[in-house]
Amino acid sequence: MTHVEELRPEGSFDKHRNMASTHSKFLSVWNVEAYYGESYIVQGVSFDIHEGEILALLGRNGAGKTSTLRTIARLDSPALKHGEIWLDHQPLHEMRAHQASAAGIGLVPEDRRIIPGLTVEENLQLAQIAPPKGWSIDRVYDLFPRLGERRKQEGVTLSGGEQQMLSIARALCRDIKVLLLDEPYEGLAPVIVQEIAKTLQIIRDQGITTVIVEQNAVAALKLADRAVILDIGKVVFDGSAREVLEDDALRSQYLAI
Repeated sequence: MTHVEELRPEGSFDKHRNMASTHSKFLSVWNVEAYYGESYIVQGVSFDIHEGEILALLGRNGAGKTSTLRTIARLDSPALKHGEIWLDHQPLHEMRAHQASAAGIGLVPEDRRIIPGLTVEENLQLAQIAPPKGWSIDRVYDLFPRLGERRKQEGVTLSGGEQQMLSIARALCRDIKVLLLDEPYEGLAPVIVQEIAKTLQIIRDQGITTVIVEQNAVAALKLADRAVILDIGKVVFDGSAREVLEDDALRSQYLAI
């Protein structure tokens, strides 16, 4: 019996797995190992996501969450050394970052990477220079009215919450299938966190699958359908978000909340 199974009531692991098997796997991460130089960071991580789900990828600082996102997005660092990543029957593990982006991966990094010197609208237009194009800019403004109001304002002068909205909007301007969010709530006031959470629910309703890495675990779990918890680069829990919210011992052991 694995540690993941030991964390659940008897029989619940098999029940969850059988329920999951009734749905098609949209994004599959299988036995992925990734390194920064000689440092073994992502240590045999495996999980599946179904189309339209929101998955919370959780763990303490240094657990390997951001590294796992970067590996899925096929960035050069960390380097993928072993394992497979499949998106809608496409082998992401054989791709470079620009190819994974074209295949439907949209990464919103923790630092947001708003381009200095460009307005809000120019940041969005730049995302659509190369195909495949996603949402129109007008559709983005419908989702984020505040960005429409500030379309001529330089992106880096926006508030933290507005910059996060712009980063998500820029990803939607591409034709994405999976949205990878790294610490989207960091440094934001609770009212802005709630606003972004409502926006992510709307995005899910549009059929986009989302993976959210977030230190504000409770906020992420309230939004998510499922949760995967990492500890020192390994999966220690894979189940419903509700299970984690209701298990004080599990949260205390791996999330420090």
